[in-house]
Amino acid sequence: MFYKFKEIYQYRQMLRSLILTDLRTRYKGSFLGFLWTFINPLLTLIVYTVIFSTIMRVNIAHYSMFMFVGLLPWIYFSTGLQNSAGSIIRQSNLVKKIYFPRIILPLATVGAALINYLLSLLIMIPALYTSGIFLKWIVIYFLLILLVETILTVSLSILISALNVYFRDLEHILGILLMVWFYFTPIIYVDKMIPEKYKMWFALNPLKPIIESYQNIFLYGVPPQLSSLTKIGLLSVIILIISILIFEKLQKWFAEEI
Repeated sequence: MFYKFKEIYQYRQMLRSLILTDLRTRYKGSFLGFLWTFINPLLTLIVYTVIFSTIMRVNIAHYSMFMFVGLLPWIYFSTGLQNSAGSIIRQSNLVKKIYFPRIILPLATVGAALINYLLSLLIMIPALYTSGIFLKWIVIYFLLILLVETILTVSLSILISALNVYFRDLEHILGILLMVWFYFTPIIYVDKMIPEKYKMWFALNPLKPIIESYQNIFLYGVPPQLSSLTKIGLLSVIILIISILIFEKLQKWFAEEI
């Protein structure tokens, strides 16, 4: 396992190049190009503000910001997973022609999604101040929450990218699963709105404490539940180890399958 991390580090230049290529090709040919990285979250915020604060009048304080703070890390997670699913197949020419640690491909996709998320904070933080929500020192927990979410995203992305080479329907099934997962995650509603008899099922969602932690530090100025984050962090590390082992096993026949 240590050898695998060392090998990834040795190929860090390639990883960096693949991340930049992913970011460039995402908006290739569009007039505004990389500016869409900022325009997309800004437009999303404007739409949610108009719909939920003006038209639907949801009875939750700063609802548009509540939703925006939860939605951005969700987009990071779901985009990372969805794009990683086909990451090995899309790079079939590279996989067939040269040697490199194949695991770099899903890592590059998650890396690009992470950069997009971090850049979207440049829209979110001024929007919080504009809404009258001021950040407190609690926000230093952001890096811890982001680390836990990233380990979870990377672990699932590695696993899905390998399985999708052999089972191509997985990429399409994943889209449906993510849609269901979204509604099981407290992004458009608060935890207290979940009926008591269903809470035990929602508690199984590893993204629930992560999203709530973001909402706590950015909106309410309270620390995250460290016990819950620790459990999810340990679970993510276990999934990561299992995913790497499965990936190593399956990658031997990637070139024949793609």
